[in-house]
Amino acid sequence: MRILKTLAPIIFLLITSQVFSEEFYYKARDGERYRIISTVNQDVLVNRRLSHSAEIINRIAVETTGVDGETGSFRAVFQTAEKTVTVDGGETSDWSREYISEFERDRLGHLTIGEEYYMPVVRNVPVFPDRSLQPDDFWSAEGYEVHDFRDGFGIEEPYRIPFWAYYVYLGTREWKGVSYPAFSVSYRINNQPPPASGRIWPNRIQGAFDQIVYWDTELGMAAAYEEQFRMLFELSNGQTIEFIGRAEAEVIEVEPMDMETIAEEILEDILRLDIEGATVRIEDIGVTISLEDIQFLPDSAILREGEKLKLDKLAEILLTYPERDILVSGHTALAGTRAGRDQLSLERARSVANYLIEQGVRTPDRVVIQGFGAERPLADNSTEAGRQQNRRVEITLLEN
Repeated sequence: MRILKTLAPIIFLLITSQVFSEEFYYKARDGERYRIISTVNQDVLVNRRLSHSAEIINRIAVETTGVDGETGSFRAVFQTAEKTVTVDGGETSDWSREYISEFERDRLGHLTIGEEYYMPVVRNVPVFPDRSLQPDDFWSAEGYEVHDFRDGFGIEEPYRIPFWAYYVYLGTREWKGVSYPAFSVSYRINNQPPPASGRIWPNRIQGAFDQIVYWDTELGMAAAYEEQFRMLFELSNGQTIEFIGRAEAEVIEVEPMDMETIAEEILEDILRLDIEGATVRIEDIGVTISLEDIQFLPDSAILREGEKLKLDKLAEILLTYPERDILVSGHTALAGTRAGRDQLSLERARSVANYLIEQGVRTPDRVVIQGFGAERPLADNSTEAGRQQNRRVEITLLEN
């Protein structure tokens, strides 16, 4: 009995060690597809005063393009949309942008990526130690952020901000009713970068970022994360810009899309519903329905009443594929200035997207809006028939 009593604490420690120890690794499976949906809500302060609030929705489609040993190769499409509300409650505006990125990632989370890519913003986070972890175990690793400052500051190259990240294994935590091994990630930025080649540039960058990551050990990737952040830029023109907010994201697995079958089904529905001027084609990103010469009031993005009937029929088709997010893109003929064409095409795409959202086709976070102006003509702009074909709105059921 004395021996058993002596060994009991040791046995208990061994059992709890086996139960709570965890190894974190990335796993890559060739051909795997998934998407990440993140939402950011932030306040933007200029010179310490609230300028506006913003909601940013990031939709990231990822495909594993190859596996070499324990390193995966990936291609990702980042679609970002932002809505802003001014401090005086002014009108809400939104914009959207798309980035494409290719990179490699090893089992511990280190990225290999070309310097020309703007996305992902946060890199080498998380990075794991090559050992088992117990709750409250701590580790740290270098990481960095990359920002697109072309529009705001006129800085053309991806702007890199280094930091050191600190991690703590938290044990098991719940995300939306499911238990996952979780860890915290915290990093601080206090950087005085050299002047950059732009209109203005940051003289000092300060930031605080605190995340909790919920890890799916079976899939070998994060299931979700939530974050609080604060970032301050002191600029060369004397201004300060500060971002304060919260973010969360989750990974959604995607079943392969039988694009040929879906395209055939949609074409049959277009004929059955007699949707005039609608065609279907297969693209790399999914199945696209093109509505040629869709009618708006002159020089505006206000839909003519007769066009809403066409969109009601289209909504019936889109509701048949509820698991797919959609891209609504606007296109113009070659007329006017490029800036004018781009803006008009975006506004018309937004008008169509908003109508489809109102009809319950998709929730706003599952719709991406883009305006391409005259960049993607389907026909010759030198003829009226060609221009009519190029003035269109397209809705794409996205592959990923």
